[in-house]
Amino acid sequence: MAFLSQRSTESELMDAPEASEQELVKVLEELETVNKWLGGYAPLYDAYKRIGLHRHPLTIMDLGSGGGDVLRKTAEWLHKHGLKNYRLIGVDNHPIMTEYASSQSDEWQNMEFVTYDAFDERLKEYQPDIVLNNLFCHHFTDASLPQLLLWMKDLAGKAVIINDLHRHWFAYYSIMILTKLISGSRFVKYDAPLSVARSLTREEWRHTLQEANIANYSLRWMWAWRWQVIINAY
Repeated sequence: MAFLSQRSTESELMDAPEASEQELVKVLEELETVNKWLGGYAPLYDAYKRIGLHRHPLTIMDLGSGGGDVLRKTAEWLHKHGLKNYRLIGVDNHPIMTEYASSQSDEWQNMEFVTYDAFDERLKEYQPDIVLNNLFCHHFTDASLPQLLLWMKDLAGKAVIINDLHRHWFAYYSIMILTKLISGSRFVKYDAPLSVARSLTREEWRHTLQEANIANYSLRWMWAWRWQVIINAY
């Protein structure tokens, strides 16, 4: 597919400043449902096992936390594996996102959501052991993505975990068809295939990591059409 040979630079509707609260909340609800159906959390769970989360206390920070579902699923995973001395910090620059995430996470007392830019220096004060993001990197340009990787590596005491899409025609048309069938949100129907078009291939990930001078990492393809990137922060 020629149009997928290069990353799209088109902006997603949910990133528009005029997006309403009602529209954004609908997007967050549907994205959580799609993640559940398609195993979208599996690359994170696998990464937690690979790096070994044995430190107590443990602080995990999610940049671009959106509706907070990644941290809620992380909390469930930690409890399942007997890890209870932890702190989870969700970071998003949109107050609608952080307010919604907080409202959905009342049962988790050791979880909080803060409204900061991803590059805000105040994030260092949290001293996270793990910095992760889920479907966040594809929002950045080729020029700014290496800066984000370096910043996350600088923030993390142990590791950076990235879970993002693979730009491929099968992923593009599959999510287009799926969202047309099940979604009631025009944002999701438009943004879901565009997110795939904005995402990276394996070679582009390797090039981006090289641009950031990051050599100690693993890059794995996982279902459903996801890249798992683990960066050693030491």
